[in-house]
Amino acid sequence: MVIKVEKLTISLPKDLIELTDKIAGERGISRSKVVSACLEEVAEKRFRVEMERGYKAMAEEQKQLAEMSFELQRRVVPKWE
Repeated sequence: MVIKVEKLTISLPKDLIELTDKIAGERGISRSKVVSACLEEVAEKRFRVEMERGYKAMAEEQKQLAEMSFELQRRVVPKWE
């Protein structure tokens, strides 16, 4: 798979540059790959949060639908005794 890469110039505090260099040295990768991996992690976390919100909203809708259905069922179907 070919990934299109573009250049980006950014300014960072010195301590973050030092941390980036340390991580890059430990992993044997470039600064760019360190920054890219960090951004990918942030994007993944954001995606998971959005998915969780969506699933919770769907669950609430399904709960409300079930409650309405049970109420209608109580009105229509006679009690079994």
